[in-house]
Amino acid sequence: MPKRIRVPLNGVLLLDKPVGFSSNDALIKVKRLLNAKKAGHTGTLDPFATGVLPLCFGEATKFSKDLLDADKTYETVIHLGLTTATGDTEGEILERNDVNVSRSQVEQVLAQFRGSIQQVPPMYSALKRDGKPLYEYARAGITLELEARTVTIHILEFLDYQAPFLRLRVACSKGTYIRVLGEDIGAALGCGAHLQQLRRVQVGHLKLGGCVTLDQLMAIDEAERAPLLAPVDSLLSSFPEVMLPRSLAKRFLQGQRLTLAKEDVPLPSTVGRVRVYLQPDDVGEMSPRQLLGTAQLHEYGVMAPERLITTAQQT
Repeated sequence: MPKRIRVPLNGVLLLDKPVGFSSNDALIKVKRLLNAKKAGHTGTLDPFATGVLPLCFGEATKFSKDLLDADKTYETVIHLGLTTATGDTEGEILERNDVNVSRSQVEQVLAQFRGSIQQVPPMYSALKRDGKPLYEYARAGITLELEARTVTIHILEFLDYQAPFLRLRVACSKGTYIRVLGEDIGAALGCGAHLQQLRRVQVGHLKLGGCVTLDQLMAIDEAERAPLLAPVDSLLSSFPEVMLPRSLAKRFLQGQRLTLAKEDVPLPSTVGRVRVYLQPDDVGEMSPRQLLGTAQLHEYGVMAPERLITTAQQT
């Protein structure tokens, strides 16, 4: 049987990851469904977790780090009174305690975890020590001393409490472990806890409402799947834009720094990261805008190329 030729797709698919799939398993499955040549995901979701998993294809993989660094929002159910080895439903039960906690006590404890907090990463994680993931040490029964890290809990919203189950909404900075947050809240309440459910509802500006499920992808024809990809610049919508005429676009794609203050190019009011497009030759042109890449805009209108779109080199 001849080898199947993969298609060079470019764009972003927002997947509502199901329970039981690792992020990589989900990526491999979707990559096969789309017959895509190059793909990557933007940060892991534990197998027991569900929700927003942005999958980047082709040129979009160049900008996936922006989502790794982005804030995340979750909805979670914490099971009070029961601790596990992994801090979630996948680990063996370590301890059971009675839960005699009132709503007012919960509210008082939650206040301690808003803002900048110190959090010790879990042993069951993909963080590495001496080149080996921490979960490998944990599975071998080895516990390492780990340093606490500063993370930020922007929002910690009380949604519901029906003992022993506490439901919360959490908006947090990168590097925050919701499993650890749940365990720490349980410890502060004096009864222990683990996560029973975890659902990611937002990554950066990308929300659950724009996601598709694996079942939805499998239910449609292959030709209908690729059009579900959002354009590459959907990852960059939070950055101001700069439009370059064709002459400057060619220099930009060659990696040249441009002094735009000397050119008739409208610029954002602030310096920093920008997304760069080719200015249409015809003002009435209705074709999709062509993304050239990203750049750092400095004072005096100096713009330095950052990441370039390879497929735009023909410009």
